[in-house]
Order: sequence, then C-alpha cells, then structure tokens
Amino acid sequence: MGCVAAAGICLSKMRHFAQPTVRLPQGQRPVKHVPLACAWARCASATAQSQRRKLTLSTQQDGIRTIVLNNPKKRNALSLAMLESLRGDLLHEAESNDLRVIIISAEGPVFSSGHDLKELTSTQGWDHHAQVFAVCTEVMTLLQDIPVPVIAKVNGLATAAGCQLVASCDIAVVSDKSRFATPGVNVGLFCSTPAVALGRSVPRKVTLEMLFTGEPISAQDALLHGLVSRVVAEDQLDEATMKIAGRICQSSRSVMALGKATFYKQMGQDRDQAYQTTAQVMVDNLALKDGQEGIQSFIQKRKPVWTHSRDKALE
Repeated sequence: MGCVAAAGICLSKMRHFAQPTVRLPQGQRPVKHVPLACAWARCASATAQSQRRKLTLSTQQDGIRTIVLNNPKKRNALSLAMLESLRGDLLHEAESNDLRVIIISAEGPVFSSGHDLKELTSTQGWDHHAQVFAVCTEVMTLLQDIPVPVIAKVNGLATAAGCQLVASCDIAVVSDKSRFATPGVNVGLFCSTPAVALGRSVPRKVTLEMLFTGEPISAQDALLHGLVSRVVAEDQLDEATMKIAGRICQSSRSVMALGKATFYKQMGQDRDQAYQTTAQVMVDNLALKDGQEGIQSFIQKRKPVWTHSRDKALE
C-alpha cells in the first residue's frame, strides 16, 4: 500500500473521531488536541518510513563489509527488491582499496528461503519473472566476479535460491544448527538455477538427490560434501567468521583479486589450458609491486607493506 493511500485511510478514520467528548477524572488536565493535518502527516510519514525499511543492512569497518539480509518476517526471501538491494550493497565502492572482504549474514532463524513465490504467480506476468531471474543470476555471478572474497555466515535454514546464495559465495561458515535444501520440486518449480551453483560445489549424485527429493541436509553433511567451508557451534559463529575475514585483510588486495579471478577462470578450463593460464598469471603476479614486496619481506624477515595497487614493480 502506498503511503498516500495509507494516509488517506488514516484520515478517513480520524474524521469519525476527530473531536471525541471525554470526561476526565477530577484534577486531570486535558490532553492538547493534535490538529488533524498534523496527524495525517505523521501517519503518512510512518507509512513511508516503513516502506523504506532497508531489506539489506550494510556496514563496513577495518576493510570488512557486513551485509545483513533484513526481512526475517518473510524468511529473508530473495524478492526482486531484496536482490536489487543486495546487488547495490555488493557493488558500492567495490573497487575501493578500503574494501577487503564481504560477509553476508541474515537476521532471524532463516538465512533465506529463496525466491518470493508470490512474485512468481502468473498474475505477475512473464516479463516480471524474467527480470527476477535475470537479477538473481547477476547477483550470484557478481559474488564470484567481485574482486574481494565473499563469506556466507549462516545460522539457520537456507533453501532454494538461499542455498544457491551460500553455494555461490567463496567461503561459507555455518553454525551446527544450519540446514540446506533445494525443495522447489515439491511446489512445482524445479531448482534449476540453484543447481548451477550447487552442482559446482557438491558431487553430482548428492546434488541430484537434493534436487529430486527436496530433503534438507545437515550442516555436517554440507561440510562433508563441500557445500560449506566450516561448521562451528552457534556461539562461535561470529568469532570464526571474523577470524577468517581478519586473516584475509592481512594480504594484498591486488594479489587477492588476481588470484580469485584466476581461480574461477581456470575452473572452467581443461587441465592443460588451466596450467597455461595460471602459469602466465604467476608471472603477472611477480610483476606487481606487491608481488615483489611480499618476496622481499620474506627474505628480509619483516612484515610486508602492501600498496594494494595493481602497479608494476620497477625494472
């Protein structure tokens, strides 16, 4: 409901109760009457503020950006608005040297339940459906294309596109109470796009069992099959995630960016082509100022002083 419509409803109701007659106890002073126009404005403002509530919350400190999925009442469903908000938080100053690592977490007991099925009914139209999956694909690929590591911090259930989100992140640290599933087949919508990320993280037969049955797997099984990086107790989740993020921040951003991009590139190549690609990247890495700084600091037994730039070392 738009803020103007909502305010109109408030105004309509207020007209019936604009100036009620109330008997006050002896000695009690009457409350000052609030002008109707003022009450209307407050109602409109409150409605607009509610509508503007951020679906994702982003903060950054010491190189670590934390993005929180912030719609627990709807199980952090990846609606089009949620996906667009997440995309904006990921892209914000993504090339800045101040950004070194991104952590994605969620408010509430569900990390994400996947797409908002109310957006996928025929009444929404096929163009809207296409837009939802186009933006979702953009976000999932962005997680791997962005030049800094992305960590999923999961403390609960991740299903369908929510499971896809976890599988698309570079690292996933999860609590022992977390579970993962691709249950789309049970509601008539096979998890085809989640299968892209899931099938590149988990063995084929495990992936297909998850896709065909929709049954959830535990955090420990997710670790066993390679969907997540680490399982910890719930009360240790923050500490474990920040420890990894802090370690990443100690390295050169430019070297990390080069390495991440190369890893995903060579994963799509055959063995011989992958070695050809990575051998050249090793040479390119050595040509960076930070590549030489790291080697010199090791030889001189001192801490490296990174530039975090792509500048070449002097000949």
